[in-house]
Parts: sequence; C-alpha cells; structure tokens
Amino acid sequence: MGKTKHTGPIKLSKKPDPSLWVSKVPFGLGKIKPHHVRDTLKVVWENKDNLPYATRILTQGVCDGCALGVAGLKDQTLTGPHLCTTRLNVLRLNTIGAMKQDMLHADIDDLRKLSSTELRKLGRIPYPLIRKPGDRSFSRISWDDALNKIAKKIRAIDPKQLAFYLTSRGITNEVYYTAAKISRFLGTNNIDNASRICHSPSKTALNRSLGIGASSCNYKDWIGTDVLLFWGSVAANNQPVSTKYMYAAKRKGTKIIIINPYYEPSMDKYWIPSVAESALFGTKIADDVYQVNIGGDIAFMHGIMKHWFEMEDNIAGSAIDHTFVQKHVNGYENLKKKVTAYKWEQLEKSSGLTRERMAELATLLANSKSAVFVWSMGLTMHRFATDNVSQVANLALLRGFIGKEHCGVMPIRGHSGVQGSGEMGADPFVLPGGNMDAPNRERVEKVWNFDIPEWQGDIVGVSLENTQLPEDHERKLKLYYMSGGNFLETMPDPEFVEKCLASVDIRVHQDIIFNTSTLVDAKEAVIVLPAMTRYEQPGGGTSTSTERMVYFSPEIKGPRIEEARSEWEIYVDLAKRVKPEAAELIDFKEAAEIRAEIAEAAPNYDGIQHLKEKGDVFQWGGAWLCEDGVCPTPDGKGNLITVEIPELRKPEGHFYVTTRRGKQFNSMIYGEKDPFNDADRYDVLMNEKDGEKHQIAEGEAIVVYNKYGTFNGRAKFVPIREGNIEVHWPEGNVLIEKGVYEEFAGIPEYQAAAIVERAETYYAQKDTKYVEKRVEELEMEPS
Repeated sequence: MGKTKHTGPIKLSKKPDPSLWVSKVPFGLGKIKPHHVRDTLKVVWENKDNLPYATRILTQGVCDGCALGVAGLKDQTLTGPHLCTTRLNVLRLNTIGAMKQDMLHADIDDLRKLSSTELRKLGRIPYPLIRKPGDRSFSRISWDDALNKIAKKIRAIDPKQLAFYLTSRGITNEVYYTAAKISRFLGTNNIDNASRICHSPSKTALNRSLGIGASSCNYKDWIGTDVLLFWGSVAANNQPVSTKYMYAAKRKGTKIIIINPYYEPSMDKYWIPSVAESALFGTKIADDVYQVNIGGDIAFMHGIMKHWFEMEDNIAGSAIDHTFVQKHVNGYENLKKKVTAYKWEQLEKSSGLTRERMAELATLLANSKSAVFVWSMGLTMHRFATDNVSQVANLALLRGFIGKEHCGVMPIRGHSGVQGSGEMGADPFVLPGGNMDAPNRERVEKVWNFDIPEWQGDIVGVSLENTQLPEDHERKLKLYYMSGGNFLETMPDPEFVEKCLASVDIRVHQDIIFNTSTLVDAKEAVIVLPAMTRYEQPGGGTSTSTERMVYFSPEIKGPRIEEARSEWEIYVDLAKRVKPEAAELIDFKEAAEIRAEIAEAAPNYDGIQHLKEKGDVFQWGGAWLCEDGVCPTPDGKGNLITVEIPELRKPEGHFYVTTRRGKQFNSMIYGEKDPFNDADRYDVLMNEKDGEKHQIAEGEAIVVYNKYGTFNGRAKFVPIREGNIEVHWPEGNVLIEKGVYEEFAGIPEYQAAAIVERAETYYAQKDTKYVEKRVEELEMEPS
C-alpha cells in the first residue's frame, strides 16, 4: 500500500486554447453529437413530479451511475461542478413513483410484450409479489409470508443448491458485505456479482502481475502524464465526466492514444458541457488511434515489446527501465524469450496492424517519462481476458510506469457499486480482505464467529447452467436469489438463459423495478421483493470508485415507496428466519454497525467506520498502489507474465464480431439512436471496403449469423478495422456462444466469428443446405 495521500482536486485553467477546438462553429451545430442541453431539459421534464427530491439526490448523494466518484456535484480530481447525462438518465429510477395497480397485476402475457425500457417506465415495485405456475398475474404477498416461504425452501435444500447474485445497480458496500456474510452463514459459497461479466479479469490479472485488485493510480494522474492510453474503452460514452479530465490532460500537453477496432467518434471529438470553451467549440481528444483486430490486442502488445527488445539490442536503456526491472520485477528473461520468438508476420496478421504502426507507439512510450494505461470491456470480454490485462501490466512494468505520480494501470469501472463487490466478499473466489485460502478464511471466521464453507462456489454462468443438472444432483440450482440483474439481456444465448431461469424451483428478484427476466416462469414460484435505492437506505451507505475512493452517500429526505426495504436489512431478516438459533451472529441493527465490521473484516477498509456525514470520503491504499515499485506480492516484486497469442478462429471472408454500447447504461437502454454516430440499435457497424467486397450497400438489410444465432440488421459504414463488425449489446448477444468462460476469471466470451450477408441472399437460400454449409466454414482450422 502507498504512503502518499491523495492531495485533492486541482483547478482547471480557464484560459481558452483554440488549438484544441474541433470547430469555430458554436455548439457543434450541424454535427452528429449529444445534445446535452436538450437531454438535460428532458430529464427535468421526466422528474417534474419529484423535482425537489431529484435536486437533493444530485446535490447531496454520491452518483449511482459510473464509478468516477462524483459526490453531490464535486469530485476529488477537479474543482467545479460535474454533471453528466449518464447520471441524469439513471435519476428517474430514484424519483419515479410506484407502479399502478392495473399494470402491477396485469396479465403476464401483456407484461411480456413490453421491453425492459418500457417496464422500467411503469414505476417502482411497491410491495412483495408472488406468481406461481398457472397464475396469470402477480399477487400481493406480505413480507412475512414471502420471507418465510424463501426460508423454508432454503432449509429444505442442500446449500450447494442455493445461489445469490448481486448486480451493480446502485448497491452499496454495506449490502454487498451483508450478502457475502449471510450467504456463508447459510452454508453456500455460490455468490457472485456484476463484475463477473465486466472487470473480473482485471482483478485477476492485476493480482497475479502486481498483487493488487484495483486501479494503482488516480484520475489526477491523467492530468500531466506524458501518454494516456485508452485500451478497449469508450470512456466518453460510458463515463462522460471523464472527458473533463481528458480536457485537463490535453491542456497539460498529454498525448491521448486510443486502441480500439472502431475509431469511436466520442473519443475523437467531444463537446464537454461543464467546460464553457469545450461546450462551445468542442475538444479534440485523440492524438492517435490504433485500430486493432477484435482479439488482436495481445499480438499488438507483443509487437510493442518486440520493438523495445530490438531497441535495447541497439542501445541499452533506450526502451526499458532496467534499474526498475532489476529491483522490482520478476520474469524478464522469460518474457523476452517469448516475445522475440514471434515473427512479425504473426504479430501483424493477428493484431491487424503493421510493424511500422507498432513501432510508432513503442517509440512514443519509450521516449515518455510517464504513462497511464486505462482499459475496459474491449480487453476483458474475451476468453483470454486475463492474459490481455497482464500484457498491459507487462508494458507498465518494463517502463517502470507503476507506483508514482502520473503513472499506473486503471481498469475503469462502469458502475459506482461494482468496485466494492469483490472487496466485500460477494464473490465465489474471495472473502472480505482477501481470497478463499485457509489463512484468510480462518481470519474472517474469527470476525464472523461461524465456519465458512471450504468448497468452491460457482460463478454466475455456471450457476445458471446448474439448473439443467439432474434433480438429485447436489449442485442442482433450486433457489436463485438475485438483487437486480437481468441475465436475459446480459448473458450469451438468451434463449438458453430463459430456459435456465424457468428451471429454478424458486427465483427471488429483489429489485426496484420489473425487467424482462422478472416475468419468466419458475417451477414453484417467482417472488419479487421491493428494494430501496441507495438514497433511501437508513443510515446512508458507501460506494467505492475506480480510484479506490470510498464515499459516504447519506439518506436523502424524500418520498418513499410503500413497503420497500433496505437490501441489507432484507438479507438479515431472511437469514434469521432460516437459522433463528444463530440469529445473533448476523443481526445488524443499523448501517453504521455494518461499516464497523467491514473495517475489521477487510483491513484495507479501515476508515469506513468513520464515514457518516455528507462529503465524508477516504481512499484505501493511498494515492498509488505499488508505490516506489514495491508490490504487495510475496516477494514485493511485480511479475512479468508470458502469454501466447490467442488463436482467432475466422475463415477468409468471414468477420470477427463484438458488441458495443449505445445510448444506454449497462443493459438499460435510454435511446434508440447513438448520439455519437447516429446508429440505431440494429445497425451493424462495418467497414465500407467490406461492404464493397460483399456487395452490400449502406443501409441495406443484412443478416449476421453463425451456429449460435442470427441477427437481422442494416449495414452502417464506419471507420472500423476491415474484417471486424460491431453490433449493439444486448441485442447482439444471440451471436455469442454460451458456456465459454475465461480460464482464470470466469467472464463469458463475448466475441465470435460470423458470416455477413445481404438479407436478400440469406433468405433466398433458407430452404436449402446453404446456411448450414456457410456455418460449417466457421469450424475450419484457425486462420
């Protein structure tokens, strides 16, 4: 852990810099871009029935959107107000009233005609509900009856047949911790969270490379670093406030580099609403863009390091910080041997970039005194994701860009709640304060005063698959308890997921709203429990940002939903009903009591017990983890990890396909049009040259298909690497194979190979063996 403390926000220069302007035409008139003023007015209109409460949430609460850590309208990076449309879009979830009775108890088939977006707009869940097989609608049930029914089922099954899942929907550290504790109290390690399908490989890779499970640096380190690299991250879309940090970095002379198959327009030019100059004239963000193949990042990083080793052969010390490596790093010779063994032709073919282009970035980094590496789903949603991230750590270690100002590695989080999920132990592989190994388990057992099961719990994908096991199997999932989440719209193969959800005896949805998964049948009962938002939680709650800032968000005065309860309180109540004879072991009375125990169970969080007022915050680990190169590994050194270039299965003429986000927050869609490129939800982003090659015109109806599914859309030509296409998530999940998980972290594979054809051709051949033969081509040996 670092000894240097974060020094707080810095002031942004108000002097204009015309060299950064996109255009002298004010407000980007005539350009495809977000309309921040219009969108803000729309949010005001949507919240007009609860405007004072909405205002208090924005000015007093900690953002329940992305994980930048905006508290009220301020953060720890830059002075001045911060507000973004992502936070504004989520706002209505907190201010909307209860669902009307006619919709709450409507015929289930009528509800199933609605999308999750339409269901969300119906309002909050007002009281507990139940629906049994044959019921045409949900019925009201008392809290006592609902929890007693769940508790009775838990007592009747093997603990291995019970699983918990927590989404990142505004959930606080207190809720994650309580769920982690009561799941073990009830005898199960089957508990997982939303990071499994986003940044679980980041934590796993950083642990093995550096001994850490979070960002090693701060957002402030972006401002003044020589190079800021965004790897598979569209921060301007997913964490809009970060564009203000990028603007500040540009003003300090930082070069911003983007590595992504698609030249994302939002990372090229952006109009930042909270910076007057940028709001008027826009800001040029990207200094260079490296368009890699989908899945080609490891080859690209090998290419950078291969250049470095060649530079070293000519002039020692010209690319690698040997002093740092010799003192603080293991595995140098093994890495050099692995990297130099690859031929340039292999690296070029896999990455999609030329040797010369790799040399440009290698040279830039070699000549830089500092760099910060930021990444997101573009690196983590792969079957080789942990290796992707370890390669980033390799780059940082070879240059000594770790543990000091303006340097570091940062897996940027997309939700304010998710960083704390694993750190609180809501994960099958970890407990508060560490992993599931014997020493940490025994340490936590002393805090909890009960035994923790030793068997390995299942990740979310495996838990779903366990619903299909024989009835008498010890891991046949019979009760699934979910705090939020919608696997129909986040997991590969939605049809299979629906089958899994329907195969559970009892499924519990603890949530604030309905979504499409709430409406799926269950064998015995679907029980819906109304939850409070973080702003309603008595005693307040805390969340952890990407940069390890733990923020206190107070309870905010305002209207309340009829019978909604704090989520940690529901967990405690349930556990006491299952094991009343040991109720005192998990009987939290207030949120402050939970924070006090977190400080004891998770040593990094010592300080959370003192958070109790608006504005209270502390950063665990100090400003920089691995400060001065000393890592929290057994020998204090970082580890260079050798990895193979992955096989990319794509026959000639076929495409790599990946998913992307549009105007949405996670799986919650807020607009049918992407404000940055004008693409709708069923546009297939492809290169114009690929269109010409396959005789596809822009706007033409096309079909993307493989053996897993079929996606009907329209061609939209954009600057994306040839041979690669992108479809929106979750609509494009039909193309992704189920049951493929990354070896180390268990994230599902969200990439695939696919065929793209004109719809006219595809449907003309649908009664022949044509489609089957084309799909068979995808099973050829890797190219």
